[in-house]
Amino acid sequence: MLEPVKFSAYHGGARRKEEGLIDFSASLNPYPPKWLNEMFERAKEISDRYPYYEELEDGLSELVGESVTVTAGITEALYLLGILALRRRKVIIPTHTYGEYERVARIFGGADVIKGPNDPEGLSQLVEESSVVFFCNPNNPDGRFYREKGLRPPLLDAIEDKNALLVLDEAFIDFVERPESPEGGENIVKLRTFTKSYGLPGIRIGYVLGFSEAFRSVRMPWAIGSTGVAFLEFLMDDMFQHLRKTMPLIWREKKRIEKALGVKSDANFFIKHVENAKKTVEELKKRGGILVRDCTSFGLPEYIRFSVRKPEENEVLIRAFQEIENKTL
Repeated sequence: MLEPVKFSAYHGGARRKEEGLIDFSASLNPYPPKWLNEMFERAKEISDRYPYYEELEDGLSELVGESVTVTAGITEALYLLGILALRRRKVIIPTHTYGEYERVARIFGGADVIKGPNDPEGLSQLVEESSVVFFCNPNNPDGRFYREKGLRPPLLDAIEDKNALLVLDEAFIDFVERPESPEGGENIVKLRTFTKSYGLPGIRIGYVLGFSEAFRSVRMPWAIGSTGVAFLEFLMDDMFQHLRKTMPLIWREKKRIEKALGVKSDANFFIKHVENAKKTVEELKKRGGILVRDCTSFGLPEYIRFSVRKPEENEVLIRAFQEIENKTL
């Protein structure tokens, strides 16, 4: 009677901590908030009640400067988008990007999915009347970020001309130096999350910019739980001070890794060509006690992805890569 969906997406992040390994596979802020323990105490305190968070949502809207809809990470926002916009519509997705876009598109109404290039110019050529375009900025897994002048004229103009919808996934925008984002409107939905920039993927807090009335009308009640509510309370008090303190530390280390390993990214992670990703993942585990991401699930079996961590951990990563490269010479 009930048949499974014949499509699955690989999701990163270790299911459990592998003993003794430094985890570079998840692209997270390595510096946890100082108020973390207090937050968990507050979550226990309020766990005996239903977690209403509308007032906190209004406060977050004031803090961000735009009306937002709080969701259980970007993933819930994608599923809500499926309910609202994906049925019987053509969906355009870059070739090497987050796999959940395609999975959600196929779940909701078996949408007609078209794969396109990983750049605004190429995608703009595929935009059709009333289609939906997914674009991750910075992109996962390569970390490429397009500023507004790179999105317009090609993609944004095509979206407006064809009355299409652009879903702009900005999950990693907090890690971009001097970030910028196009203004919202009737043709753009922007998705953001705190799970990456606060290093807390287990606390599912994200938000949507745009179409608040529509998204609030279909989301599940109490989806973020008492821990999510406590996180929002502390976030309101923090007012993004944690990001202002830790992002410069990450940017400094990012530049050091770029220079040492010859890689480049606009986000807090890199991809590196290694010929055989699976083999390199295992070699880094054995040689340096390091866990990196095999990019085969992104359609890039010759690449691995790794994040920026604390200085002493990054030093281990750099040395391990140098040893492997010297071994192959």
